[in-house]
Amino acid sequence: MATTAAQSSTVRDDLRNLAIIAHVDHGKTTLVDALFRFTGALHSHQEPVERALDREDLERERGITILAKNTSIEFEGVRIQLVDTPGHADFGGEVERVLGMVDSVLLLVDAVEGVMPQTRFVLAKALARGLRPILVVNKMDRPQQRGDAVVDEVFDLLVELGASDEQLDFPVVFCSAKASKASTRNFAAARDLKPLLDTIVEHAAKPRVEVSGPLLFQAVTLGYDEFLGRLVIGRVERGRLERGALVARVPEQGAPERFRVTKLFGTRGLERVELDSARAGDIVIIAGGLQMQIEVGDTVCDPAQPEQRPRIAIDPPTIRVRVAPNTSPFAGREGRFLTSRQIGERLEREARSNISIRLEDTGSRDVFQVAGRGELQIAVLIEIMRREGFEFSVSRPEIITRTIEGRSCEPVEDVFAETPDSAAGLVLEKLAGRQGRLLSMEQRGERKLLRFVAPSRGLFGYRSEFLSDTRGEGVLHRSVRGYEPVTVALAGRLPGAIVASETGRTTPYALFHIQERATLFVPPGVEVYEGQIVGENRRSGDMVVNVCRAKKLSNVRAAGRDEATVVNPPRTIGIESALEWIGEDEVLEVTPASLRLRKLVLAANQRKSMR
Repeated sequence: MATTAAQSSTVRDDLRNLAIIAHVDHGKTTLVDALFRFTGALHSHQEPVERALDREDLERERGITILAKNTSIEFEGVRIQLVDTPGHADFGGEVERVLGMVDSVLLLVDAVEGVMPQTRFVLAKALARGLRPILVVNKMDRPQQRGDAVVDEVFDLLVELGASDEQLDFPVVFCSAKASKASTRNFAAARDLKPLLDTIVEHAAKPRVEVSGPLLFQAVTLGYDEFLGRLVIGRVERGRLERGALVARVPEQGAPERFRVTKLFGTRGLERVELDSARAGDIVIIAGGLQMQIEVGDTVCDPAQPEQRPRIAIDPPTIRVRVAPNTSPFAGREGRFLTSRQIGERLEREARSNISIRLEDTGSRDVFQVAGRGELQIAVLIEIMRREGFEFSVSRPEIITRTIEGRSCEPVEDVFAETPDSAAGLVLEKLAGRQGRLLSMEQRGERKLLRFVAPSRGLFGYRSEFLSDTRGEGVLHRSVRGYEPVTVALAGRLPGAIVASETGRTTPYALFHIQERATLFVPPGVEVYEGQIVGENRRSGDMVVNVCRAKKLSNVRAAGRDEATVVNPPRTIGIESALEWIGEDEVLEVTPASLRLRKLVLAANQRKSMR
């Protein structure tokens, strides 16, 4: 049987499969836009769209890629299938899944910033799979570009990650995705993107596939269409997949289940193109109607010869939060899905389609423990759910420890901080207090580049501090590095909370008299309830305040003018900043229209009795 398979193995000269990997905001999606324009992948009736593959509203608002997406372009008789992957480590599960569908990687590195933490994280995964990188040094049109130095940095990183001699012999393309220009030598003479495409065709690995033999396909990503139902994206590993064929799904446990492929699609530019059949090496989308109950990692194969591919393995989650129905006095005012059953079903759907999200048992039907790869991934899930109409509460994130060689270990992260010279000393002091270890310090103009290794639990709540310390001019990137033994305990949040003492509407008079001692989270004229957190105390310890107090009226006129009640603008609280800020006895209340911080126990006298 093995001999037959080897004899049927062939190389497809007409196909290249590549994943585009890079750090956040290094230009992956912009490069895909430029390739669309150059190859004519967009039809005449389609208007060019900036960041075309970032279709979700949340992706466009945040300017990051959250979900991996596949497309294809045609160049000189070769179909290049591209997978645009997320650049943030929290969505590394997306990257790890799609790397199994490609034969090479397009490594994009900023010509100014150079190698960054996420570059290291994803590149290590690609090298471990034996994929050869094609280096694209992007943003060469910037005056501060240092392209040759970046190439050396990438080479050093590959050596550090244990790359093979073949992987170290990588081709280099200097590029400006924004200007749609590329060159393999002298970027100043670049005219278009043809040198980049020529390099891909010449150096990207050609898929070696088994064109004959029984069908083999693995579900890598799930989608949904309101007319077709569940969609499955993956690569045909062996044989041929045909529309209308009867196939079998092999789950992780249990017997194979049969279903019929009702629709089969490929991608061309931004469009989904219906296909009659697909050969080994093609990345396709299949639909099987309501009868198809497929999950990520399941194998689709010939019913007569059921076979199971190894499940997709990804790194384990690093943090967890508890999600529960909203129990505040304002519960049910703004959301459509309020019950624990509705929340639990939605979380289960997410865990089935996103294998880097896990649901853990809490022993309660009303509380769900959600584990993920980082605060950003959890925050994105929360934002998606609130936009869908869910209302719930979320606890402070906590670190997931692992036992390694008999010792309790915690996740640690690479931290990259770019700060003005004036703030570097303060950043060094703050990160040292959070058990951060300085690895390197580099001067670039009037800014310093600091690289640390710090425990993940020590970084909770630090991003807002960092932005304050650098007056909004700093850049902070984090990426999970691995696990190290747990050392010392870290101090909790130093500032206390300003807690409302009663239910009502906030008044300018009350807020004016506490703003000197606090940073406000709410403006005048909004409804609050007893136990809601309305600000941050400048000192340690909580302070219970009546923020609904009005000025007493009197018929006695004071000499001179009354004091002006000018209230400072409140601090805007987002999901990520709220998760970082709340303590163990506090939760974030999430509704489609509002984000509120509150104490778990609302009544002040009950909180005192529990101390």
